[in-house]
Amino acid sequence: MIRVVKHAVLDTARLKGLTLLLALALVVCVASLLNGGSGISARQAIAALMGAGDDAARTVMMEVRLPRLLAAFGVGGLLALAGVLLQALYRNPLADPFVLGVSGGASIGALLAMMAGAAALGIQGGSMVGALAAVALVYVLARDGGTSRLLLTGVVIASASGALVIVLLAVADSARLPGMIFWLAGDLGWAQSPWSSVVTAILAAGVALLVARPLNVLSAGELRARSVGLQIEAWRTALFIACASLTAIAVISAGTVGFVGLITPHACRLAFRTSDHRVVAPASVLLGGTILAAADLLARTVASPRQLPVGAIMALAGTPLFILLLRGRSGARLM
Repeated sequence: MIRVVKHAVLDTARLKGLTLLLALALVVCVASLLNGGSGISARQAIAALMGAGDDAARTVMMEVRLPRLLAAFGVGGLLALAGVLLQALYRNPLADPFVLGVSGGASIGALLAMMAGAAALGIQGGSMVGALAAVALVYVLARDGGTSRLLLTGVVIASASGALVIVLLAVADSARLPGMIFWLAGDLGWAQSPWSSVVTAILAAGVALLVARPLNVLSAGELRARSVGLQIEAWRTALFIACASLTAIAVISAGTVGFVGLITPHACRLAFRTSDHRVVAPASVLLGGTILAAADLLARTVASPRQLPVGAIMALAGTPLFILLLRGRSGARLM
């Protein structure tokens, strides 16, 4: 009887937490849509969203603010979910989506496309090719080597990619250099089709819910996983491919945006007081999108009319936030 009451209390608390998270997301959405550097008032913004108002306001709302908001939720959700999956795979609270080398490979592909004078679609294509090449290289080199070898190989490839990015920046034409640096710093303006990241994030969150129990077993340790008959190698391969794919889509959409996949899973575990992936996975998708949308709002408004790279905003805000999360645990385990 006591156990039933305890579970009921926990479920109620988590439901309240999800409700607060949804309310926070709604507040950020409204603030993002109603604020910007274009001088459009709140009344004009609302009218434009409803299809009324002048052409200039509708253009700003429907072609700038709304797509960027959708892209922020899509990219943030993808990176947060990739962080959840990676931390379950590696059983390491410091694992984040960029340890796979995906970001470095995508950056090399995008920079090469920029140096060749490619348009936005060509840059995204180059980014995709680079990301897939990095994933394939990591997987081939770390095959049959276990989780530790996979992690180390990803770190080495990411380091080598970073060095190659510096070389490309050093030899690039000075006229193309600002755009290359801005892409590397992260910018949601590159998200030509935000629906791809949004739909992928929603579908991926649904799949994560379906496989939450195996994820809970895998994160409990290899011995526990083998004792219940879980096919560890198959799950490792599947999770690796899933994380790489989610990260690649996010990087293609917005460039390099760090810290979302690192801090969001920890924040959800602390807020909901559980490591159950049935709660952490969907909550992380929503919170990751909210965090990145808030960062994009700051990027668009804090130095208006200039726009700052959202990746830089995330790095500046993410560092103290992660320190606060660590202090909140008072030295306890994050997983």
